[in-house]
Amino acid sequence: MKLPRVECPKCERPTAVAPMAGSLTKGRLWRHDDANARRDADGDLVSCSESLSTVDLPEMGRQMELDLDAESADPATDEEPALALF
Repeated sequence: MKLPRVECPKCERPTAVAPMAGSLTKGRLWRHDDANARRDADGDLVSCSESLSTVDLPEMGRQMELDLDAESADPATDEEPALALF
């Protein structure tokens, strides 16, 4: 699943944003490293302080639609059924 990307409000890096349950217009930024402060004094990676914050989605969420009239493109449906091994 490809997630949309938005610019982080703090570090301005393009960051994936995951939809939030119960909201079609809001999402949560994925955890990411701040480009200006990648490591602390011990050498450990430091996440951007805006990681996991709530932001507006670039486009409003949509309900998935299924085309029930479309022909099956699955080639396995044309083959004979396989026999069980056990």
